[in-house]
Amino acid sequence: MAEIADKAVVHRASTEDATPAHAPAKGSPALAPLADIPVGQWRALAERVVEPNAYYLPEWALAVSASARGRIGALALSACSDAPLAYDGPARMIGLLPVISLWRSYKIPLPALVSAQPYGTLCTPPLDCDLAEAAAECLMQEARKAGAHALILRDMSLDGKAMRAFTEVLRLNGMRPRLMQSYLRAGLDATRNADDLLLDALGSKKLKELRRLRHRLADHGAVGFEVARTPAEVAATLETFLVLEASGWKGKRGTALAQHDGDAAFIRRAAAALAETGQCEIVTLRAGETPVAAAIVLRHQDRAFYFKLGIDERFAKYSPGVQLTLDLTRHLCSDPAIRSADSTAAPDHPMINPIWRGRFAIGDVLIPLRRHDPLVPMIHTALAVHRSADEAARSAVRFIRNRGKSR
Repeated sequence: MAEIADKAVVHRASTEDATPAHAPAKGSPALAPLADIPVGQWRALAERVVEPNAYYLPEWALAVSASARGRIGALALSACSDAPLAYDGPARMIGLLPVISLWRSYKIPLPALVSAQPYGTLCTPPLDCDLAEAAAECLMQEARKAGAHALILRDMSLDGKAMRAFTEVLRLNGMRPRLMQSYLRAGLDATRNADDLLLDALGSKKLKELRRLRHRLADHGAVGFEVARTPAEVAATLETFLVLEASGWKGKRGTALAQHDGDAAFIRRAAAALAETGQCEIVTLRAGETPVAAAIVLRHQDRAFYFKLGIDERFAKYSPGVQLTLDLTRHLCSDPAIRSADSTAAPDHPMINPIWRGRFAIGDVLIPLRRHDPLVPMIHTALAVHRSADEAARSAVRFIRNRGKSR
């Protein structure tokens, strides 16, 4: 639990700064609509980032902000250096952070900015590999100019170089980051031999059972693994994925991409644009002519990102999602350009965790922007209360669903 400031100080701060009118405003000169960021500079930054994150590539993030449900209209903090690059322009972009207000994100009326969710569960900002600390410091300065008292970096890679850059800047200014919550999620060491990796992860008995299920699946037609890479292939295969995803439990809950026009528009735009640069693949498992599972995989630098999986639940007894993931593991491990893969899955995911045994530490981090700021513990406490209420609501939903299943 966060420290609590003196009540009189908290009262003065809350009456002056906690109202929506004092939250960071869209019209602030330090904030720009994400769509106004020069794409050429953004792409150049993406090629030299200190840590990969495909969900903050311009083709992806702009598509999300343009139409994705609940994610439209993100703003941006940007950091620039006077050292120009080869492209025409007055400065070199060295950092970028898509953001929304704390009010929009959590309905908390305090002046803070929150990293915008890019649909994938990773918000590590792109920082220049040569100037990471300078970029982090500049982003914090721009947030202060926008009226923010804190930055909330959601779904941050905790052990990566970007987090280390923010931590060092804070240390030099007599501050420290505040960890709000954290978890470990599955990742793949793609430098290993796939067969050895899968044997170590699953054991010979489980692999034998999966081979048996694959042979039974072959009764419906020859089992094949396909990779769509070109823009035309990706566009066509994406439609197959959308149908598969909507046919399963995500469709029943109303969360499939195809069920919302804005989400469908986002993924069609983003997948096509990233396929142009070789940064999006769609993998499919087929039994004869029938697609039984498909997944969208993004690429950035030497890392792959396992975005979403859809299966045909008529074939559920053959574990099509697991079968596809085994083939995807072999595919990534055989690619010398890929050294690791992030599942971007929930913690303790029952399908991916037993297969990909590597782990990424992910968390939400509060970055204070001023020393001894009485609003920072208020923001911290408000977020902790919100998280507790959210977890209680999720537990209630799970209880109701499980009770319904038991009847």
